[in-house]
Amino acid sequence: MRKRAFAENLGNRFGPRSLPGCLSPARGHGALAPALPKVPAVPDPAPHLLLDRLTKRYGSQAAVDGVSLAVERGECIALLGPSGCGKTTTLRLVAGFIMPDEGRIQLDGRSIERAPPHRRQIGMVFQNYALFPHMTAADNVGFGLEMRDVSRAERDKRVAEALAMVGLGHLADRYPGRMSGGQQQRVALARALVIRPDLLLLDEPLSNLDAGLRVEMREEIARLRAASGITTLFVTHDQEEALALADRVAVMDRGRIVECTAPAVLTERPRHLFTAGFLGARTVLSGRAAEGRFVLEDGTILPLPEDAPARPSHLVLRAARLCLLSPREAQLPRGPLPYNHFALPAVVTAVTRLDDSIHYEVTLAGRQVRVHRPSAEPAIAPGTEVTLAAPPEAVSWIEDFNAATGASA
Repeated sequence: MRKRAFAENLGNRFGPRSLPGCLSPARGHGALAPALPKVPAVPDPAPHLLLDRLTKRYGSQAAVDGVSLAVERGECIALLGPSGCGKTTTLRLVAGFIMPDEGRIQLDGRSIERAPPHRRQIGMVFQNYALFPHMTAADNVGFGLEMRDVSRAERDKRVAEALAMVGLGHLADRYPGRMSGGQQQRVALARALVIRPDLLLLDEPLSNLDAGLRVEMREEIARLRAASGITTLFVTHDQEEALALADRVAVMDRGRIVECTAPAVLTERPRHLFTAGFLGARTVLSGRAAEGRFVLEDGTILPLPEDAPARPSHLVLRAARLCLLSPREAQLPRGPLPYNHFALPAVVTAVTRLDDSIHYEVTLAGRQVRVHRPSAEPAIAPGTEVTLAAPPEAVSWIEDFNAATGASA
């Protein structure tokens, strides 16, 4: 009952989720609504969170360099990138822990870039949880309410609801030192949500947990977000975490957002060379387009499909969707298989068996190409000559002439 009550309170606080392109019954678009007279078009409301050319410099180095991002109410955005790309600095700018040198931050239409953190109505979960060791779980969760002068009775009620929401009602009197990492993470989440913030910030929320617990907590965060509908911005260097939790992923490099799109679009058709390399489990080969064909650097000629850009500069091969054929398999008549025109000789150079997959390194056109196959298949020994076959879903193309050479990740 307390889980339901807390979720309903959060839902009332944030209102129904409405994403771009969706019809909301609250706007009169219900199936049984009567016809309304035509009225002038109303411009879309401002995004819930707006970063406008946000810049932060340290000396001559721009840690955040003109970042612009619009986040809709109820949306979850992941800032994904390697160490030093500016993602954590961006999060700290939004939280108010550091001030920008240039640019604006608007939350629900209010400019907050100069407001102190406690006046921004933002909840934050830190990478190391930042729990007070001398306080119980309940006292940690209620600390923000106490600082906001919430009455004792109301504070106790909301703390109990928040702890129940994260499944820790029975540990209200326990101290952080006697809790597991996952339990401490749940207390930190409850503390962030109990103040009913306008925005939730998560800084590498799962990086301190072991692999099994990361998956469990990832599912827990997704459940809490679904229950509350709260707008969320989180930082991670883990692409699996970003793809699993976010509605959109903003890939950052050298203080800038390289591209920001839905996870499925990002993985299927990355637009930028940096993104394709950073996502991993892909090989990027450089070349040039010529007369409807793509010529690799070693002279290997490949057909260009109709959906390729006019002048692609790089070919991206997705490891988990490539096939390795033995010489006998490659010689069998195969009819109109989709990779008939993209089947090239290669040599297996390395094999690594993992839990559910076998990772191969094969040499193709003088480059190492990664191939991931199910572990149920018989392993292919190093030194074996094979045919590397790529169906359409394993291939994408990038048009980027700022990069002189390909990259492998």
